[in-house]
Amino acid sequence: MANAYKVLAQSNPAATTDTDIYTVPSATEAVISSIIIANQSISSDTYDIAIRPNNASISAEHYIAKGITVGAADSTTLTLGITMDATDVLTVQAGGTALSFNVFGSEIS
Repeated sequence: MANAYKVLAQSNPAATTDTDIYTVPSATEAVISSIIIANQSISSDTYDIAIRPNNASISAEHYIAKGITVGAADSTTLTLGITMDATDVLTVQAGGTALSFNVFGSEIS
């Protein structure tokens, strides 16, 4: 099995919209080592993060963060170690348009 350490996803999603920013490719597993949420606004904003196994429809049990605030012109770094299987999906939502999500980790194939 080969490991590829990489930027798994980068997104500046539309406000209040669930956005799938990373789907584990077929015949691959992934480990999300960190997620950085940067607020590029002069106002605080909120975010949600969910992990959806096997591309399931989003529901309450999938959230690992819900309604978390990032201060104005600040960032939050989450050091995680989340393991994901093929077709699992990372979904985010931002309260406004000024949050960016950067996801780092490895793919194992």
